[in-house]
Amino acid sequence: MEPEEIAQLRTMYVFTPPDGQSWGLTYEVLAATLRERNPEEFIRIDDGVDGPVTGSSMHFGITLDDEQLEGMALLSPEGVSVMDCTASSAAGFVLWLKADVVPEGIGVTFNTQWGLEDDHPDTPLPDADRPGIVDAFMEHLVETGGLD
Repeated sequence: MEPEEIAQLRTMYVFTPPDGQSWGLTYEVLAATLRERNPEEFIRIDDGVDGPVTGSSMHFGITLDDEQLEGMALLSPEGVSVMDCTASSAAGFVLWLKADVVPEGIGVTFNTQWGLEDDHPDTPLPDADRPGIVDAFMEHLVETGGLD
């Protein structure tokens, strides 16, 4: 598969803090941060069956680079995912996440739906600009997507 074709593949990207670390993520802070960007963004918090934290989830919409994306956040296990997006869209999302949600000095790991299905371990997000992150995501897709 050619790099241009890999760049257009869509999957879910999952972003989490490294093992043993926490972002201190709360739905309230994430919702406020999303609404600072755009007061019209879709946000829904589901309490789940175990109360307001365990089993709960937050679903949201975010518009980046004129593309509307759908995401989900969990407090346990802590993380944020963005659905059905390209490597470039996911890179834009994680750069926003790092700048506006993740506390300074705390890292980010990533995986994809394909990586999770393949029991691929989470990968540390490189300290790179958007093209460097896109390259890391595309390399991950090749490793986990069974692409020829």
